[in-house]
Amino acid sequence: MAEVKSRVNVYSKLTVVSSRPIGPGKTHCLSGLDQSMGLHTLHTIFYYRVNPFPNSDLTNHRVSLSEHLSSYPAVTGRLARAEDDEWLRSARGSEELDLTAWEDMPDDPSIWSPFRIQINDFEGGGLAIGLSCTHMHADLTSLLTLVKSWAELHRGEPISHPPVFHRQLSSNTNTKSTEFYAKKSKAEPLPQVKMATATFRFSNLMIKQCLSQIHVTCPGATPFDALAALFWMRILKLKPPAHNHTRKLSICIDFRRRMNPPLPLGYFGNALHFSQLPLDALDGDILGHVAATRLVHLHVAEVRDEEIWSTIDWFESNRGQSMPHFRMYGPELTCVSLEHTIDVLGGENGNNGTCQSLMYEVMFKKDERPVHVSCHVGNVEGKGLITILPSSEGGLGRTVMVTLPEEEIDKLCEDEAILGLEPAMIMNGRK
Repeated sequence: MAEVKSRVNVYSKLTVVSSRPIGPGKTHCLSGLDQSMGLHTLHTIFYYRVNPFPNSDLTNHRVSLSEHLSSYPAVTGRLARAEDDEWLRSARGSEELDLTAWEDMPDDPSIWSPFRIQINDFEGGGLAIGLSCTHMHADLTSLLTLVKSWAELHRGEPISHPPVFHRQLSSNTNTKSTEFYAKKSKAEPLPQVKMATATFRFSNLMIKQCLSQIHVTCPGATPFDALAALFWMRILKLKPPAHNHTRKLSICIDFRRRMNPPLPLGYFGNALHFSQLPLDALDGDILGHVAATRLVHLHVAEVRDEEIWSTIDWFESNRGQSMPHFRMYGPELTCVSLEHTIDVLGGENGNNGTCQSLMYEVMFKKDERPVHVSCHVGNVEGKGLITILPSSEGGLGRTVMVTLPEEEIDKLCEDEAILGLEPAMIMNGRK
């Protein structure tokens, strides 16, 4: 197949530095959990219907970014080794990554920028801001608060979630979570398979109708529970019976607000907890959607401080040893939740139809919210990745981004159970 030429033209590259230089000798140590993300990158794109920088003058946003970076020394530093517009309707899932700038780490990381921002001005109007970084430096919540804080500073308003770079560590005993990580760290690499991504947008109304049926047996079920179960079950039907990895769902949640006391939302780094949910003793039968939703809901609800602290301690105790990096997003099917970003503004999740997520409060001009936000994880292999995000509609509306082996993605886009919830197909297509 002939290579498709990119529709994105790069006109210039600029470096933005902190307006206040950081003194010599200052370092920011990555945690053991941060270092475990070494194989992955993050790429987030914010789409705006109207260019938030008037008259195409980008000078002011560079000035505000330079000032903003003074509060984020970890972003401007260098790694040292220790010992709805037209694009959204027509772009392929792989093509979207052209809206972010990235290059892999060179042999000498002291001259390499771990954070990249790309400003994309569309011919037909609108603008997209693409931000990429190493996953070692930050998780998706960190990226969202970074860009939101920049937008607030650009508007001359106080920063809602100031950055925090350190957390208190605590030793703990082994738990089932540490056993899961230890097993992942020793897993043999899987054969490389070409992956593709599709994006589904589900309306507030359709998710509300779906949950009304589920709440009879699982009153506390969230949109994440229902959609994680739905996509898990439908993807499971696409896999051969011998693919046991798909019968185990790795669930990734943010633990900032699950700690006691909770970490500030502005904590900058990785605050992610991965746990495994297996389908045991099914005797070959596929679990019903309602039962699978309850299974996911109970699993997420049962994640406690002890599990989280034990994994933090496990990563710290293995830091600096000969253990190689391993894929946190794989080899089993992985599902990522961003439910924690929804009620940070005080709205009740699911009860307030106008409640917006943190990512849709990134406004460089007052009341000019993004019309869509995409979040990609780089170097995903194995059985696939499901990322469940808030949508621009607010309330119960959700966007689901799915990365699967290429031959499976088209089948998923035609799945009757998924199409029964009438999703809008934002982007899909093979690489």
